[in-house]
Amino acid sequence: MKILILSQYYAPDLSAGSFRMNSFVKNFTELYPDIEIELLTTMPNRYKSFHEDAKAIEKINNLTIHRFRLKTHNGGMKEQVLSYLGYYLNVLKMTKNKEYDLIFATSSRLFTATLGTYISWRKKIPLFLDIRDIFVDSISDVLKGFSKYLIIPPLKYIEKLTIKRASKVNLVSKGFYSYFRDRYPLSNFSFISNGIDDVFLNFDQTNTKNIKQKTILYAGNIGEGQGLEKIIPSIAKSLEHNYLIKIIGDGGRRRVLEENLLKDKITNVEIIDPIERSKLIQEYNNADILFLHLNSYDAFKKVLPSKIFEYAATGKPIWAGVDGYAKEFLNEEVINSAVFSPCDSIAALESLKKLQLDNIDREAFKEKFSRNKLMKELSIELVSVLSKSAP
Repeated sequence: MKILILSQYYAPDLSAGSFRMNSFVKNFTELYPDIEIELLTTMPNRYKSFHEDAKAIEKINNLTIHRFRLKTHNGGMKEQVLSYLGYYLNVLKMTKNKEYDLIFATSSRLFTATLGTYISWRKKIPLFLDIRDIFVDSISDVLKGFSKYLIIPPLKYIEKLTIKRASKVNLVSKGFYSYFRDRYPLSNFSFISNGIDDVFLNFDQTNTKNIKQKTILYAGNIGEGQGLEKIIPSIAKSLEHNYLIKIIGDGGRRRVLEENLLKDKITNVEIIDPIERSKLIQEYNNADILFLHLNSYDAFKKVLPSKIFEYAATGKPIWAGVDGYAKEFLNEEVINSAVFSPCDSIAALESLKKLQLDNIDREAFKEKFSRNKLMKELSIELVSVLSKSAP
């Protein structure tokens, strides 16, 4: 049997989708060594400021990886469309004369899922979708005016064709369920979230250093979805004598954030380019508080950021500007987390006072959300679809 996996991002690229698929593929190939996998992905291109060598073709036991070389981008919509178009054309060319038994597509921007749908239809084979975001919902919040009414209807139609074609749809956040259930009640859903990689399960928790200026760390994308430019300058100004805010990442809104900091003469914020995970762990260790923020869009009330799992595993205090399902999750699952309404600096500063500036042992959380455990479950779900489709 042979499975085609579509994931635009994969190791050694830095993204939530890459980390999720790295673990999934590792667990699947170990559980099912007799099932052949062909993974079609890209060379690292998530950030212009991060470069890492990778093989264009890599063969590891029952896994064959093809990485297509695309232009790097900083998260702008036009750049992302061009990047995806390159991936789309390469995948169609690579799969044209090949046979598979099942397609697995993981998607946060819908179109990788749609690409899987098209190949599934063309080759008349089952499709398993792993949905990490509701693209139509998210883009509806971003688009304004006439462009919104021009673009959203065809996107909804594409989403409908995509979801209805799938034999099974895994939703990474349970917050997505009401959206998909109401629109596609006959679809078969599962709920296997993101989780904690081994490197964070074995995190060496150091004691918070007793120094005058504490460090608040944010690590991740600096894009429209995070809205850092709307919150960081104001909270940094209020905390300038006691806290250093360190931001590790890149993205489409980084320049705006830097301009806002310069305009407001903020001196206690440091922004550095993305770094590999081994170095990031040391930065987590050096931090006193880990910061998370999503923009104040309705679509983000349904998401569950993968960063929560990584942060929580460190035992560090978590300061989060989120709403909806992410807020519920933090309040229910993660002790010593302080949640405030996105983009509300006054509420943010009030919630900061509730944090204990100590490391906390979150062993129960780590056991429950081990990435390996969750990806084994996803592997079993995938094979169950493959078994049902076998003649």
